[in-house]
Amino acid sequence: MNSKKFLAGVLAAAMALSLTACGGGGQTSTPSTSTPDASTGDGSTPVAADGTITIKVGGIGPLTGSTATYGVATHYGAQVAVDEINALDSDIKLELRFEDDTGVNETGVSAYNTLKDWDVDVIYGTTTTGPCVAVAAETYADRYFQLTPSASSPDVTDGKDNVFQMCFTDPNQGLTAANYVADNNLATKVAVIYNNGDAYSTGIAQGFIAQAAERGLEVVTEQTFPADTTTDFNVQLAACRDGGAELVFMPIYYGPASLVLQQANAMGYDPQFFGGDGMDGILAIEGFDTSLAEGLMLLTPFNATAEDERTVTFVASYKALSGSDENPNQFAADGYDCMYAIYEALLNIDNLAEIAAMDPAERHTALCDALIVQFAGEYDDAGNQTAPGISVDGLTGSGMTWQANGEVSKDPMVVVVENGAYVTQ
Repeated sequence: MNSKKFLAGVLAAAMALSLTACGGGGQTSTPSTSTPDASTGDGSTPVAADGTITIKVGGIGPLTGSTATYGVATHYGAQVAVDEINALDSDIKLELRFEDDTGVNETGVSAYNTLKDWDVDVIYGTTTTGPCVAVAAETYADRYFQLTPSASSPDVTDGKDNVFQMCFTDPNQGLTAANYVADNNLATKVAVIYNNGDAYSTGIAQGFIAQAAERGLEVVTEQTFPADTTTDFNVQLAACRDGGAELVFMPIYYGPASLVLQQANAMGYDPQFFGGDGMDGILAIEGFDTSLAEGLMLLTPFNATAEDERTVTFVASYKALSGSDENPNQFAADGYDCMYAIYEALLNIDNLAEIAAMDPAERHTALCDALIVQFAGEYDDAGNQTAPGISVDGLTGSGMTWQANGEVSKDPMVVVVENGAYVTQ
């Protein structure tokens, strides 16, 4: 193996990962935006003469810059769904316009303002947590409904009734991982290695550590590192080995994770390694010896090699749209599910035609209120739910529902690497 080439690839991946909420690979080109016939293209969203209603969805994410791989994936995934939806025999059509935020908070707000000038109806995004928190503050004040595919911090939705998430929150992912380890008797002594300079990694680690204690797992050591550009993990691994850890939980991105696996192998330490969704993409790192990941377990909402009809169709459509043979990652799948969730909610709004015919300044507010009810359900003055929200079957989960705080509820999926591929457990 060319170690210099491998290390350079890992460092490049680490820089790209430093601003993201969840992990994965993707493309760096973007699809064209589809425009249904019902749209006039002049900033209005009329009800057409045949009764067709076109809802404008404004996407935001990094299409350029160090995190472009993630934004492009969410764009492609959403576009595949929009194309499918617009081909249905339905009176509801979606028009998707996607703006580049370059992974920067201020650029995200500028992208949002561009979409407002377009008279957007619903905000899809943003892809990464920092810009999403910034944009969510704006959409809350302006009363636009917002659904993010991959921004996983609780800060995204905190105090905002209009913002919902498609991916697991960071603490919930840690809790779920600890429960899986305990329920399946994977280990009694565990260790944790995480990036304490990253909110995503820290949030998952803290959730795991707290739940591990609740489930009677012994956390023999908590090891940290300061940034995803860290390249030496021998001290952390030695502490895990010396503590007798049978399983090492690593809620970190795939770049540093690949180095951890390489260095553990070099020292002859072979525990069960377990990661979160940020590790999705490790098998695609250029120069990485995938045999080092054999047996690696990770939580991920999507497995592109699954053989169910919907996944097979999505993968084929994604590849055709992107012009690449590379499989879509979880970002793309989350984006796909976001569009179908929005569509399912729209189908259930009884007065959608009336809302669509409103002046744009009033339309987005009325639509926001209606979509909040569809996602979260209805509640009485005491805070008791009186009517459920929608339930969506998607690529990343079946029977997905949403809580009033914007958090999604869906069953996790654990995969293990076998012969260089993910195998669902």
